[in-house]
Amino acid sequence: MEDINIGKKVETYRKSQGLSIRELANRAGITPSMLSQIERGLANPSIQTLKVLAKTLQVPTFSFLLEEVRTEELVVRSQHRKKMIMDDVSYELVSPDISGKLATAIMHFPPDSSSSEKLLDHQGEEVAYVIEGKIRISLEGEEYILESGDSVKIPSYMKHRWINDFNEKAAILFSVTPPSF
Repeated sequence: MEDINIGKKVETYRKSQGLSIRELANRAGITPSMLSQIERGLANPSIQTLKVLAKTLQVPTFSFLLEEVRTEELVVRSQHRKKMIMDDVSYELVSPDISGKLATAIMHFPPDSSSSEKLLDHQGEEVAYVIEGKIRISLEGEEYILESGDSVKIPSYMKHRWINDFNEKAAILFSVTPPSF
């Protein structure tokens, strides 16, 4: 984890609002010298000072504490997807990782395969979209056949199972929050 540059974030918000150091300092009730030191990383603001700066700049206090996002880490090239194979079913992670609140993957089902032996449930809410082929899904024991273009929402803790008892492979794009694999 890299150090979070709070001063740089204060400076970015200040400049985006067209404020000088002196103007923001006066509005926030701190000295221009202190604000300059914060922005240059020479002084660490107290929580109270952060709250005052956030209120003055009209941004959430926590926005100063968020880590920088490196945009190149958000892009996943198809040839670099993380893959996992469990029995006959394989998964390709479409999202960069499973560290956030949402993960998206593609499940690949060859003919005569299933996601599990029995109905399973998990914490995450899930939405799935059939990209290719057709698949049978069992939701709390009720079965539905989904074809290419069909989708389904699976609420948290709903018992379900994917079954490909057809003669063609199936590919399902799904997102789950929070991630649970």
